[in-house]
Amino acid sequence: MALSRRARQTITGYAFLSPALLFYAVFLLIPVGMSVYISFTNWNLLTPLERARKVGWSNYLYLLQEDDMFGAALRNTVIYALGTVFIGMAVALLIALLINNARGGPLWRFLIFAPVVTPAIAVGRIWGGIYHPAHGYLNEILRLVGLPPQQWLASAERALPSIMATAIWAGVGATVIVLIAGLRNVPAQYYDAARIDGAGPWHEFWHVTLPMLRPTVLFLSVTGLIGAWQVFDLVYAMAVGGTESGTTPARAVMVVALYLYTTAFRNLRAGRATAGALLLFVIIFVVTLILLRVLRRGGLEAYE
Repeated sequence: MALSRRARQTITGYAFLSPALLFYAVFLLIPVGMSVYISFTNWNLLTPLERARKVGWSNYLYLLQEDDMFGAALRNTVIYALGTVFIGMAVALLIALLINNARGGPLWRFLIFAPVVTPAIAVGRIWGGIYHPAHGYLNEILRLVGLPPQQWLASAERALPSIMATAIWAGVGATVIVLIAGLRNVPAQYYDAARIDGAGPWHEFWHVTLPMLRPTVLFLSVTGLIGAWQVFDLVYAMAVGGTESGTTPARAVMVVALYLYTTAFRNLRAGRATAGALLLFVIIFVVTLILLRVLRRGGLEAYE
């Protein structure tokens, strides 16, 4: 039976799309489907998956109701994500405003951006030395001003804030570059209109600069939080593999990605770790939707 012209065009269209559809099926749909399936089993990575016993929702219920360490990891991850993204963005905005029209701008941008291209493991090692309780530069400075040295990475109260400070230092350069691009896209006539109305520098910043930067803030918030929720390497380098004292309290620095790694590859509970990963995905998805809802209007659109 001869196909109609429309049917032949449809088949041809799907034939052209087939490489992309196959790519997404192999590298997205099948892995996600397998992850969901594994999360309902007690697979231990050592036996074939088909022999794993199905446990229903028990992995999810255990993580949410019984596992105190997962709760601590969630709490630490929330603190880390909010702190590094929003405090880092405030610091980056201040730097961007200072160097935007300053002399030697390219040099300042290079110096600020340099830590971004440094591998996280190297950053962790460097700052692990700076935080060293006996020979670190930070405690040397404290001794010079007459203050007692601190256990930066071995203290339950200071370990996570110390790692967050390192993360902000390492990532603030990229945020500065994006914010400078956003600042330079603000039309000058808005500032001219504000000055005609008698606005001072603070009012210009609050009523012109910040609203016009809202799309940039949205982009930085979403991408920053997605990355911060998945932090692993810096925490591992500084608190697990890089602390020479070896006394960093696990509960104080445990984040979700580190918990998943420990659960899957050290405790051999791949089903439980996969359930935790899917819970993390749900959290990231919900937070992203909230940010898109809150910051959806701004920039030039807000003035139209």
